[in-house]
Amino acid sequence: MRDREDDRDRDGGGEPERLSAAEAMRSAAEQLTELLGHRPESVSALRPTEDGWEAQVEVVEVERIPETTSVMASYQVVLGPAGQLLGYERGRRYTRAQTDRDAR
Repeated sequence: MRDREDDRDRDGGGEPERLSAAEAMRSAAEQLTELLGHRPESVSALRPTEDGWEAQVEVVEVERIPETTSVMASYQVVLGPAGQLLGYERGRRYTRAQTDRDAR
C-alpha cells in the first residue's frame, strides 16, 4: 500500500494526490477496522466529494448463530483526498436478514 503521507502531486504543489475509488474503499475498510476492532463486511457505497471521499461501510457488530440473526451496522466514513480518515458515524443497526423496505 502507498504511503499516504508522502503522496504529492507531480507538479510539486504539495497537495495530496487523490486516491482511486478502489484505493479509497480499501482505505476506509482498513482504518475503520483499526478503530472498531471489527472487519467490515462490505463497502456498500462510495462517492467522491470536493474534499475527498465518503463511504458507507457495513460491519458485523455482534456475530450470532444462525448468521441471519447477526447484528450489522452501517457506518458513514469521511476520507480526505489521500485516504486519511477524517471522521465516521454509525448510522443504522439491523440484523443480517433484514432488508430495506424502501423501494428505490
